[in-house]
Amino acid sequence: MPKHSSKDENQMAASILKQIANPNLEKNPAAVALGRLGGLKGGKARAQALSPAKRKAIAKKAANTRWKKK
Repeated sequence: MPKHSSKDENQMAASILKQIANPNLEKNPAAVALGRLGGLKGGKARAQALSPAKRKAIAKKAANTRWKKK
């Protein structure tokens, strides 16, 4: 008889409880499309709204943060 770890049992119990609590976890396709649409144009719209000086300051801060981590 194969041995089962308690982790497997815990994962199974968690998935059963999740299904019982929220049986309809499927996403609404219209909401997904709308969210994706906003996400696709968000960065470009933000870049156009910022002044060149502000964009440069944000880029410098990001570069410094990236290089500081290494």
